Amino acid sequence: MIAELGHFALILAFFVAIVQASVPLIGAQKGWRGWMAVGEPAATAQFLLIAVSFAAVTHAFVTSDFSLQLVYENSHTDKPMLYKVSGVWGNHEGSMLLWVLILSLFGAAAAWFGQALPPTLRARVLSVQAWIGVAFLGFILFTSNPFIRLAEAPFNGRDLNPLLQDPGLAFHPPFLYLGYVGLSMAFSFAVAALIEGRVDAAWARWVRPWTLAAWIFLTIGIALGSWWAYYELGWGGFWFWDPVENASFMPWLLAAALLHSAIVVEKREALKSWTILLAIMAFGFSLIGTFIVRSGVITSVHSFANDPERGVFILAILAFFVGGALTLFTARAASMQAKGVFSMVSRETALVINNILLAVAALVVFVGTVWPLVAEMLWGRKLSVGAPFFEKAFTPFMVLLAILLPIGAMMPWKRARLGALVRPLAPALVLALAVAGLAWTLETGRSLLAMVASGLGAWLVFGAMAELWVRAGRTPARLTRLPRADWGKACAHSGLGIVFAGIGLLMAGQVEDIRVAQVGVPFEVAGYEITLDKVEEVQGPNYVSNTGTMSVRRDGKLIATLHPEKRAYPVQAMPTTEADIDNGFLRDIYLVIGDAQQGGGWAVRTYIKPFANWIWAGCLLMAFGGLLSLTDRRYRVAAGARKAVAPAVATPAE
Repeated sequence: MIAELGHFALILAFFVAIVQASVPLIGAQKGWRGWMAVGEPAATAQFLLIAVSFAAVTHAFVTSDFSLQLVYENSHTDKPMLYKVSGVWGNHEGSMLLWVLILSLFGAAAAWFGQALPPTLRARVLSVQAWIGVAFLGFILFTSNPFIRLAEAPFNGRDLNPLLQDPGLAFHPPFLYLGYVGLSMAFSFAVAALIEGRVDAAWARWVRPWTLAAWIFLTIGIALGSWWAYYELGWGGFWFWDPVENASFMPWLLAAALLHSAIVVEKREALKSWTILLAIMAFGFSLIGTFIVRSGVITSVHSFANDPERGVFILAILAFFVGGALTLFTARAASMQAKGVFSMVSRETALVINNILLAVAALVVFVGTVWPLVAEMLWGRKLSVGAPFFEKAFTPFMVLLAILLPIGAMMPWKRARLGALVRPLAPALVLALAVAGLAWTLETGRSLLAMVASGLGAWLVFGAMAELWVRAGRTPARLTRLPRADWGKACAHSGLGIVFAGIGLLMAGQVEDIRVAQVGVPFEVAGYEITLDKVEEVQGPNYVSNTGTMSVRRDGKLIATLHPEKRAYPVQAMPTTEADIDNGFLRDIYLVIGDAQQGGGWAVRTYIKPFANWIWAGCLLMAFGGLLSLTDRRYRVAAGARKAVAPAVATPAE
């Protein structure tokens, strides 16, 4: 009965979304305030109805209601409760339901907190957001219904994919979807502005908080996915340039470009067309990511759906919304004239270069991701584009970005003199060169990568500090009075620098050892003495594990006792590798146990990974910087905008 109520709520939400998509749009065009006002209660009702539907599916998973086909195929009575709940979105149908739930949440939030917006713009934003909801609710109801009943309820389910039974993967998709779907708000604002034919500083001020929130969630989601790949897959890597990883990375790059571009629109009334285009493409790449994950056209270890037929529907949604928005953009491009004039040496120019580098980097990732598919379709050739291509094609743009970022952040608007930047940035440059020299000295292999990465990372961190010092008028007491957005920007740029340093030092200094280890016989890796003490068979809730006990010593002193596992899930008939890691500030000791060998002993992989945790610490610092900026009252949707929009509220719709 609860499942049927959830299904009915989802159908009702579909019809509410149709009303929200059409009535406010007509009202805004005709200037009918009553019709425009329909959007706000409709957005709230749509969210509540989808929340009821999502709660019904969650209830079915928690209670192991195997009469639902979705629960039967993705759950099991012995599965821990955390993974019963995360199983709701660990499949195609449930993840799409989470997708529309978050979509409706953002739409409702725009209705709740967008009171300072002009009525016509608010109505059109809610309408465009609802049209996206109509498309995806229709997609779920007609092709991916999560409420299909089985004629006879089985006694137990098939269990969830063992790779997804992990805390990192339990929280990774919700954060990622909050970022993916959050970019729909930037898209809705862009299309609404194109319909009105007006893009100005007030519009940029309104769109920035939504984009920033989406970027924060994407940052956290990508970091969680990277962390999961690092410890769960047993490969010891933090990023593999997998198609699904790339699918989340491309919108992140474009969202970062959109944030910086919107600053120029707000401050200088320039780059209007480019900002609108970025808003369209950022959400477009989110839809491309949704297509990649669910269509099965590109092979990935992360994808959980393999249905090209349903992928065609997502491709049609992508073509309709992005194609329609680009058509509207073409028709309105002439009306979005830039007002601000700036010289070649200015903050505006620096932000343009920043945008170009981020956009081209996203394009490189996109080409590398889809090229195997294009080659197979056009020439019938099966190609594999791996890490070497991405590292060589993508890295130069990031290096240039890191070099220019502190310089551009210090430049004044409209016109700047490079000579004036030398004095405040000179200490940062000296410190960065010193850090690079230190990395070169300490790195026994004399790695150029370690030197460049640590130098660039230090340049970003010390450059951000120098900017704060200058903004405070070189007075320590004034640092606490700086706006939160300034501190947020410094944290985000510093976080990026820490990520740069962590990646470079890890790739330059990691040590890998693969061998057959005998029980009780120590072996040495990079100065550490490692002993496989024993291997035991352990019965888990829904798996059987060969669990090793391994001691790690240095200079005769016990550093850690680790327990790597090789698990077998009987229901799914699938093995997984559970690495155990001794985390440290400067290095990780990473141990993986494999299968028993015929001649005795066990296959063991050992990694010594320097500065690995700096990568995720830097990501968290970037996300914290974004959150700090988001709390700045100047960038809230309602703050600072009421006076600016008061005339627009009093006038009838155009």
